[in-house]
Amino acid sequence: MKKLWFKNKTYGWGWYPASWQGWVVLAVFICFLLVNTLALTAAPEPTPRMLAGFFVRAIVLIALVIIICYRTGEKPHWQWGKK
Repeated sequence: MKKLWFKNKTYGWGWYPASWQGWVVLAVFICFLLVNTLALTAAPEPTPRMLAGFFVRAIVLIALVIIICYRTGEKPHWQWGKK
């Protein structure tokens, strides 16, 4: 049996980190998101092209985290309380 990086939340839909690998993935995601945000706020007046790039990069980062969670975690489902 493989070790799960992410487990299902007890309430609702989604995952939480269940191993050190999951926490590293989450920390790297937050760092990349912060760098993306800082790159946008560095300009005195963001252009529409900069805003579009920010949102595209943010969507790609979120999609990557969801893919990693899906592949290394439990199958997601809605849950309300313990099984």
